[in-house]
Amino acid sequence: MGSVVFSVDAELGWGFHDLADPPIDRVDAGRTGWRRLLSAFETHEVPATWAVVGHLLLAECDGIHAEHLSIDGWFDRERTAWQSRPDLRFGTDLIEAIVEAETAHDIGCHSFSHVLFDDPRVTNAIARAELEAAIDVAQPFGIEYDSFVFPRNAVGHRGLLAETGFSCYRGSGAATESRFGRMANKLLSTVDPGRLELVEPFVDEYGLVNIPPSLFLFGFEGTPRTVLEAVGLDPIVRQARHAIDRAARSDGIFHAWLHPNNLQTERDVRRMQSIIEYAASKRETTGLRIETMAEIADRTQ
Repeated sequence: MGSVVFSVDAELGWGFHDLADPPIDRVDAGRTGWRRLLSAFETHEVPATWAVVGHLLLAECDGIHAEHLSIDGWFDRERTAWQSRPDLRFGTDLIEAIVEAETAHDIGCHSFSHVLFDDPRVTNAIARAELEAAIDVAQPFGIEYDSFVFPRNAVGHRGLLAETGFSCYRGSGAATESRFGRMANKLLSTVDPGRLELVEPFVDEYGLVNIPPSLFLFGFEGTPRTVLEAVGLDPIVRQARHAIDRAARSDGIFHAWLHPNNLQTERDVRRMQSIIEYAASKRETTGLRIETMAEIADRTQ
């Protein structure tokens, strides 16, 4: 019997603060999407790995972070344009909601300030500072990390993850050669959901469990999504259900991931409710496991 894993990149404004032109609709959807996604998981008692940006665990800060080793200018937007937007910079209320939930969610780490671990400017010292700061701010909440999700899936400095006590991470998945190749594969997968591969976790050379992703749940949007929804089922829901069925019949893992800010509209919420409900129903009828990344790592190591 296989498994389903949901991992969530929980960032609020930190997922966009380094961009010259952040997508405002997504930025503003972060808090509402977070609560609606948590509600959907709770309704069906489905656990997830919530990979949280560590800065969200702060109640306040000066926006300068003079003692935190970082890339030059990394906190500029926080202390300028977003200085008056604490709703984008802090999230203790949202994290406490996960901690207090009846379902046993896994709270993982998404770095302290969403630095990209494959950026050549991110030295070993900066990466270590990010990990140690995230661990420090989590302690007052009783959070001890096992799982790590790399910001923008930019894998790097894995040795430091092992040194600082992590047990697993979400890998980068299978890379395609070009943007055209990615788009073509995405389109073909909507026509033939069987192209979507289940994944297998493995222990890497650092002793960490790599849990590759299967499907980004909001990777087929805009006009193509609207057209396909007009003639049938939401293409992502169709792919997810097909993968969940395969996981229920085999030993593979369907690892789905998203951001709370992907839930911008009611149809986005319906997509997640449909997928979560379907996974829960298969758990009841087939014995399919729904696990967190930490649980996968625990039985893999």
